[in-house]
Amino acid sequence: MNTDRFGRSASLVDTPTLFEEIVSSDDASRVSSRCVYCKGSKMLCGKDRCSVLTRFFSASRAMKRIDRLDLDGASPPSVFVGRYGYPKVAVGPMIPPYHGDTSLMDTPERWVGLSIDEIVDFRSNLVRGMHWVDIHDVDNQSHIISRTRELALATKPPEVAALFSKKPHGRLTVNDDIQPFGPSAPLERFDVANFRFDGRLEKAYYDTDLLAKDAIISLYRDGSMLSQIQRAFSVGAFGAGRRRRFVPTRWSITAVDSQLGLNMLDTTKTFPLINEYRVYETTSLDNRWAILMMPTSWRYELIEAWYPKTAWNPYGDKIAIMGDHEFFDGRKEYASIGGCYYAARLAVNELLQQERRQAGVSILRESHPGYILPVGVWNVRENVRAALRTAPRRFPTLGEALTHVSIVMDIPVSRWIKNSAILKDALYQRRIDDMWG
Repeated sequence: MNTDRFGRSASLVDTPTLFEEIVSSDDASRVSSRCVYCKGSKMLCGKDRCSVLTRFFSASRAMKRIDRLDLDGASPPSVFVGRYGYPKVAVGPMIPPYHGDTSLMDTPERWVGLSIDEIVDFRSNLVRGMHWVDIHDVDNQSHIISRTRELALATKPPEVAALFSKKPHGRLTVNDDIQPFGPSAPLERFDVANFRFDGRLEKAYYDTDLLAKDAIISLYRDGSMLSQIQRAFSVGAFGAGRRRRFVPTRWSITAVDSQLGLNMLDTTKTFPLINEYRVYETTSLDNRWAILMMPTSWRYELIEAWYPKTAWNPYGDKIAIMGDHEFFDGRKEYASIGGCYYAARLAVNELLQQERRQAGVSILRESHPGYILPVGVWNVRENVRAALRTAPRRFPTLGEALTHVSIVMDIPVSRWIKNSAILKDALYQRRIDDMWG
């Protein structure tokens, strides 16, 4: 009988077929009768490529390397905290079957310009180990919990060896709020070697009097990447004493984006206004972006237009448009478009903080059919950041700025205005300055 390095039988548990894995994992749009009939050959959905097959072929390539009960490799470093079963959740490492510098596999700040295939391949090759724990049990000193926390605080990819009770299987999950993640398996044990703590994260972890909010802000100001902060926050590394909790990865991403954005807004709202209209633009993964900045007090909106045959409008025959906004006093309700709203708001405030200026901002996003599957909220944040690093087009009037937007975007400006609170206000709301002009 074949045995692994842990002395366990290497054939104790059979893995499901790959097709079963992919079908069971399609959370973005459940496999319908249309998909079953098409089988990726007739393209009945109207897309240029089949998103199911994209994931299938990526997973099949990865499965050759991970179809086993034990796995070793260099974690990017990466951990994942699930949300199903909350408040009892699955916590554990994410491990690729590769050694060396794997950091790119879980650093979305470096993903702008990559293809969907490259991003899906990254995630297909990260095996998620699962160990169930109550969210309040952060002080649990079990071997798995301790090693998971060490991994979350590591500065460079450490070597990891894991033993699973079943072979990794399931699910290449895709969602706009988190990066895709690949197969998973219940974890029996794992070890981390040759790792070094990130000094900034380690300091925040050992300061049990430091509030989680203050830790997030301090680390960001000290230059820690958002992905590092979000990872540490999710494993309960921040907060005062017994108030620390495990936070599902999906929630930790938006919590960090939101907290940092709100902190910046405290000072953004005190800065003088910009003195012209600006349009920033970019394209990525068949998404088009136009970011309009106006010389007004703080107000902000994100409007997304999903073309038919795209991830969230797969069988529609019309463009679906939705958005959320806030004026100077902010908003109390959670944005209906989810974490993307807070990710883009943070990116905008980063630029305004650098310039020490205040503005009204309308972000317009067109998602075209080439965007065959969602890749995570990072896609919004990092592409807005990328657009804002470019030189904007500058205009003396709103009308001229909107004329340029009509060139950048396919959807007519009139329809953007119809779905916009900020543009309607700028165009039609009479102000005291107008009466005294």
